[in-house]
Amino acid sequence: MSTNTRPSPEIVTFGESMGLLTAKDTRGLEYAATLDKSFGGAESNLAIGVSRLGHTSGWFGRLGNDPIGNMILKAIRGEGVDVSRARMSDKEPTGLMIRENASGKASVHYYRKLSAASAITPEDLDTDYIAGAQILHVTGITAAISASGLATVEAAIHIAKQAGVKVSFDPNLRLKLWSAEEARPVLLRLAEQADYFLPGLDEMKLLYNEEDDQKVLERLSAMNAVCIVKGGPDLTYVLVNGTLTEVPYFKADRVLDTVGAGDGFCAGFLSGLIKGYSPQEATRLGNLTGSMVIQAVGDWEALPTWEQVEAKLNNVAHVER
Repeated sequence: MSTNTRPSPEIVTFGESMGLLTAKDTRGLEYAATLDKSFGGAESNLAIGVSRLGHTSGWFGRLGNDPIGNMILKAIRGEGVDVSRARMSDKEPTGLMIRENASGKASVHYYRKLSAASAITPEDLDTDYIAGAQILHVTGITAAISASGLATVEAAIHIAKQAGVKVSFDPNLRLKLWSAEEARPVLLRLAEQADYFLPGLDEMKLLYNEEDDQKVLERLSAMNAVCIVKGGPDLTYVLVNGTLTEVPYFKADRVLDTVGAGDGFCAGFLSGLIKGYSPQEATRLGNLTGSMVIQAVGDWEALPTWEQVEAKLNNVAHVER
């Protein structure tokens, strides 16, 4: 499908965004009296993060033509993200996730089987839209939600490669969607096609079935992609042409919610690449945006603007009143 009528955003991504209900009661969902309403999705989180950092981004996917789906679409559009290629379905519902923190243990319950997003197919792709971007960002979540989701990821990567568009891939391994054994061949195959591979160290230990950090890094160094490995001991690993660089984290003043940190990192990293930064410099920016996300509550609400990032980098003091 091709319906391009205007220039593509710099970064294009797609995937499932779901309604999010959060039980605030520490006794857990079963006994919670109220739920907070929002939404979340790795790809839409990233698109919002990129937009807030001053670049153009586009997100598309399938949402149910229902109140939750309409809320999600309006909110993403309101953050300056192009949603012109998103589709609303009258046949399938928007997916839902419910989060609780009972007795100090955080859990997420998913209601996404047969969701509108899982019905995405390669026919939903706008070839010119992808081909006109600078970077296509995809995740392993879309590959996991359905066979047609995986086919769509593969088709999108093919379009990007044919057009010379860089491909960014975050495996985002979700063990509630599939086992490590099921995910391993699929995610490693997709990683081989990426220009930028953005896994977590713990994810690679599962995918490589290897507990030794150095052996994991050695295997990654053989890949053609630039590998940015999150989750090292107070640092992020950058592997470029087999050369390893360690980029330290930014210290967070407080940690309130770690959800969305990875998406915040990826948004910062990809924005850095668009700005012309080296992979190491872009990783430093990603480390900063990731550290800023975890200092507030929410999947995407705490993603920083470029002005906030610059203030942090320049140590600008906050004036309360």
